Amino acid sequence: MSRRPVGGARGRESGRGIVVLAGEDRNDCQILATLIRAHRPDLDASTKLVRINDPVRLRKKRGADLTAAVRTLVGKARAKALQQRAPLRGLVIHEDFDGFATGPYEETRRSVAAELARGGAPCPAVFALAAWESEAWLLLFPDAFPLVHPGWHVPPSLRGKDTGRLESPKEALGRRLGAPAFRESDGPLVMQAASDRGLVAAPVGVNRSYDDFTDDLRTWD
Repeated sequence: MSRRPVGGARGRESGRGIVVLAGEDRNDCQILATLIRAHRPDLDASTKLVRINDPVRLRKKRGADLTAAVRTLVGKARAKALQQRAPLRGLVIHEDFDGFATGPYEETRRSVAAELARGGAPCPAVFALAAWESEAWLLLFPDAFPLVHPGWHVPPSLRGKDTGRLESPKEALGRRLGAPAFRESDGPLVMQAASDRGLVAAPVGVNRSYDDFTDDLRTWD
């Protein structure tokens, strides 16, 4: 898939509002928030990114269970907008796929996206299904790791790869990055460093699930 420049979005006018984030945990939502800011610069400082605390569990659901889960998320997003007294500008949902971006990934993403489209969200809704997991997205920015800890170095075997085809990248980072050992809570720091240094504009390697997510972000109405 060809890459479009960061910020090449066709977007709504800047203005106050909120984007609601739902994910497996706080770390994943912080990574999402950084990527949203990087890829949607039209969302100015007055636009809040607000997290739903409930963990997301959509990828294994089908039929009525999926419909109910999506309606619950949309309802919580609406409630956040009412609480903040601001228009809902977007709903971004993250989940680790724990697998490669092959046929089952496509089927899961298509199924959840279709249900989101039917679910009545009064705003663009994006499903960020990370293959293998969000740490695979971090590996697209290997030069950000030593910015967080100078002793960290991404080895050649993990650099410039199709990171969506790396099994359990979180474990690989924990074993091979260097000292101190990588923890999940380091993920948001790495992504923020990548954004601050402009690395998000030029990923090193590829990951289809990352491309799918950022393409969806940049084509919000």
